[in-house]
Formats: sequence, C-alpha cells, structure tokens
Amino acid sequence: MVFAAIDIGSNAMRLLFSRVYLVDGKPHFSKEELIRMPIRLGEDVFLQGKISEIKANRLVGALKGFSELIKAYGVVGYKAVATSAMRDASNGPQIIEKVFAETGIQVEIIDGKKEAALVFSNHIEELLNPKNAYLYIDVGGGSTELTLYFDNKVVAAKSFNIGTVRMLLDKVSKEEWEEMKAWLKRNTIGIHPLSAIGSGGNINKIFKLSGKKETKHLSYDKLKGIYEMLCSYTYQERVERLDLKPDRADVIIPAAKIFLTVMKNADIEKVFVPQVGLSDGLVHQMYENYLLDQKK
Repeated sequence: MVFAAIDIGSNAMRLLFSRVYLVDGKPHFSKEELIRMPIRLGEDVFLQGKISEIKANRLVGALKGFSELIKAYGVVGYKAVATSAMRDASNGPQIIEKVFAETGIQVEIIDGKKEAALVFSNHIEELLNPKNAYLYIDVGGGSTELTLYFDNKVVAAKSFNIGTVRMLLDKVSKEEWEEMKAWLKRNTIGIHPLSAIGSGGNINKIFKLSGKKETKHLSYDKLKGIYEMLCSYTYQERVERLDLKPDRADVIIPAAKIFLTVMKNADIEKVFVPQVGLSDGLVHQMYENYLLDQKK
C-alpha cells in the first residue's frame, strides 16, 4: 500500500510517496517518489510577518499539482502539514482556507512539539543500541526541534525558532541561541555517551558530501571540516562545483552551524544520518492509524 505525505516548510515543500509492506511480519517503508518545490515561505514571514500573494499563489499552484499526483497514484491515504513559517504567518489560517478551497487539500498547521513528535515517530532509535541515549536534531528553515531519548523513552523535547532561513535573514536573536544552549546543558548533563540523530534535507546533503557509504554517521570533527569547506566556497561555487541546488547552497551553511552548536553544547561526538524526516514520520503515523482502523 502507498501513502502520501506533504510537508510545507519554511524553505521548501515536499510530497513523499512511500510504499509500506511487511518483511518477516514487520512493516518496511520504501520511498517511491519525493518531489521538492523551493517556495521559501519563510522569506516573507520572517521579514514581513505574513505570506505575500505571490508566494501564496505559488503554494496553491504547487498543491494543485500535488493533488493530481496523489489522485493518479491511488494512495491509501495522505496528510498535509505546515510548520514554522505558516504558524508564524499572521495570514496563515487564511492561506490554509484558500488552499482547501482551490485544491481540496486540508493542511494542518502543527506546532513545534507535534513536529518533533512526528519526526521521532520514525523510530530510528530501534535500529541503534537501546542502551545508549540519543538526541534527535531536526533542522528546518524556521525552527530546530530537539528530542532527547534516554532509557527507552522521550525524556525532553523542545522547539526553538532557530532555522536556516531565519539565520540567512538575521532573524535569530542571541537570546534564542542562549536559551537553546542552556536547555541542552540542563537536559543532557550526566547522560553519556550521547549520540545525535540528524534529520532534514541539509544534514542528508552534508552526509552525501562527506563521501561516506559504509557507516551512517558523521563525527563532530568531520562535520566541522565539511562546514569549513562549504564556507570556503562562494555561493556560486557551491552551486556549480558541489552541484547543490540554488535553494540548498545558501541554507546548508547555517544548517551545519546549528548542528555543530547543538553537538558542542550537548557534548556529542557523532551524528547518525538515517535520511528520514517529517514526511517519513507522517507516513509512519498514517500507517499506524490505518492498522488501528482495520482492528475496529
């Protein structure tokens, strides 16, 4: 069976088609298609407080296309959510109404806590050592979600308005950085060893740039080296020499800085990169709800 998930972020919006099937009685999630549109709603919202008519029309146009693809795919179900930019936009609810009226897609604006829970619902920790502690780090255009997993349960979770697009626009306050650092030190003290699990398009791309294939993790030093390499290139060089998409070539540097800051303040030596994100979490949630419905 195939599910579809739409993630409307501050930098880009994504449509994921994921097939779910059983292997030895356990569900296996296989990404069939991923379509990404660089709308960058955060540019409007973080500067002007609302989404402009131009961006709103682009959003609606993209979602019309997504709607037709979902119908053509014949999915079991789909879900659409919007995150930081949409929840900060003063006209967010009006945009959601416009989207529904013109595309038939019902978009849910989710808060940072729910966003973190959805990313965490991928259950990546099940593939790792259950005796260890893990900090999920999900870096987006508008916010960073942190979820601390220890002793087989979530012990702390927090969303911070520190995102890549916000940083590009110089819209992250010093106080927000200090709050995140204090939260990390307060909640991770005494937890050792602690590893990170990285989520988001930027850490996935950084992992690919590292050239690593055998292991699914990056050390702090390796990540720092890639960050310094990226900083040594101009924007145009990152597009042309590193083959980065134009809307990735600028945000990848602040994303690396966020990961390095989190890892340094939580005394984390390595970050696992399973290459899953919010849209994958939505698929997991839809599948679990589907199973519950079948039992009724």
